[in-house]
Amino acid sequence: MLEHIELFFKSIFIDNMVFATFLGMCSYLAVSKKVTTAVGLGAAVIFVLAVTVPLNWLLDQYLLRDGALAWLGPEYAEYNLSFLSFILFIATIATMVQLVEIVVEKFSPALYNSLGIFLPLIAVNCAILGGSLFMQSRDIQTLGLAFNYGLASGIGWFLAILAIAAIREKIRYSNVPPPLRGLGITFIITGLMAIGFMSFGGMLTGGDEAAPVETPATAKKIEKKNEIKDKEVAAKEVSYNEAVKEER
Repeated sequence: MLEHIELFFKSIFIDNMVFATFLGMCSYLAVSKKVTTAVGLGAAVIFVLAVTVPLNWLLDQYLLRDGALAWLGPEYAEYNLSFLSFILFIATIATMVQLVEIVVEKFSPALYNSLGIFLPLIAVNCAILGGSLFMQSRDIQTLGLAFNYGLASGIGWFLAILAIAAIREKIRYSNVPPPLRGLGITFIITGLMAIGFMSFGGMLTGGDEAAPVETPATAKKIEKKNEIKDKEVAAKEVSYNEAVKEER
């Protein structure tokens, strides 16, 4: 349980897709002019990441990695299909994005029209593919952790685009210097927010380290080291006393 909680908060605040790795910046900048559109796209990203990351985990565990086909028989244990990772991951992502596009168009035509081309472009959003590739590189152990990581990564991306959309709506009424209006001030705010999110890095890295457990073997080693040190100190004292006597 603690592992799930740690992964959840770490994926949202410390390894945030936008502020830590700057993935998905195209949609982040283009669709963050209004809070309503940002909420719609953020919800779609959460759904796609929460579904595709565990699905791609299953593909990686039982099809792609070295020896994953052992469940088919011992003669297949030597096969390594990891070179197909990108193709299959993107195919899974494109399928889920197509499903999201159909649902949004059916139940919310206004949101579908406001998102425009950026809704189908979720399929090539590097944050979506990055979630599956990070899951693979970090060697997440269970399907539950994979789902947790996908959901938390989507929530982190959702919070990032929601925050910048709210700021951009308010900043329209601010006296921004003309050269910085538009994307200029947006990049500056994003950089400042990224610095702020870096402060969360101490949440899971602080604290005192556990004291090492002393075993009989380590106790003997410590005793031997202490004996050697005592002998060295005694030898130095003897040599020093002899040197003093010679001088006298």
